[in-house]
Amino acid sequence: MANTTSAKKATRKMARRTAVNKSRRTRVRGYVRKVEEAIAAGDLDQAKAALAVAEPELARAASKGVLHRNTASRKVSRLAQRVKAISA
Repeated sequence: MANTTSAKKATRKMARRTAVNKSRRTRVRGYVRKVEEAIAAGDLDQAKAALAVAEPELARAASKGVLHRNTASRKVSRLAQRVKAISA
């Protein structure tokens, strides 16, 4: 357990940040899941619409430090590739 005042404050801060990051990560997963469900259903229009919503959400998560920027970029790239594949 933290003893000093500063260590106690750091613990409180960490708990707040963890809660915020968990919320953001959950949000991102939800948007990505919507894209994947549309891809699985073979619905091109819905997949494109879901990807258009998921892409900025992934970018936002990367800018806030929830995801590494390369990870977010890779996820967007792979999703876009899969959406494109159902149109072919």
